[in-house]
Amino acid sequence: MLIKALENYRPFNEQEEQDLKIIKKAIKEIPDIFHRHHLTAHMTASSWLVNQAYNKVLMIHHNIYNSWSWLGGHADGEEDLLQVAIKEAQEESGLKHIHPVSEDIFSVEVLTVDGHEKHNHYVPSHLHLNITYLLQADENQDLFINEHENSGVAWFTLEEAVKASTEPWFQKRIYSKLNEKLSKKR
Repeated sequence: MLIKALENYRPFNEQEEQDLKIIKKAIKEIPDIFHRHHLTAHMTASSWLVNQAYNKVLMIHHNIYNSWSWLGGHADGEEDLLQVAIKEAQEESGLKHIHPVSEDIFSVEVLTVDGHEKHNHYVPSHLHLNITYLLQADENQDLFINEHENSGVAWFTLEEAVKASTEPWFQKRIYSKLNEKLSKKR
């Protein structure tokens, strides 16, 4: 199912074109790519979670990266990455009612993850082969902080979301791109 969606996906820019090749090759050639025990690279899903007016995005202050970021996480064996994106968004934000704007892939990225400590164990540097979905929720729903993952949850205007990140590569290559793609949907 995912490989068919990736075959049908039309890259937005050169970054997506190059990253799409890597993701498709990994899915076809690495049997356990949907499990994080594959230490070099594994599949993840993220969401660009917008409000009903499409003028705000929900972000979390991520503990590991010490930056405001999108919501998402590891596939952990699940191959339906849209469901992973929804589940992770709910777990990280407390939102109960989240739905996809479309079931289609919104964006693809190969993300570098520096080595870090998690639950008192070292996690070596690796790649996240990431599929992003455009999700939507009512911004008036209650939010909560998932202390294991983040230290903040907040709605930002689209421009504020880019500025809130302290990761220049994400600002330039990911969040700005997602906003540009979103502007074409309105």
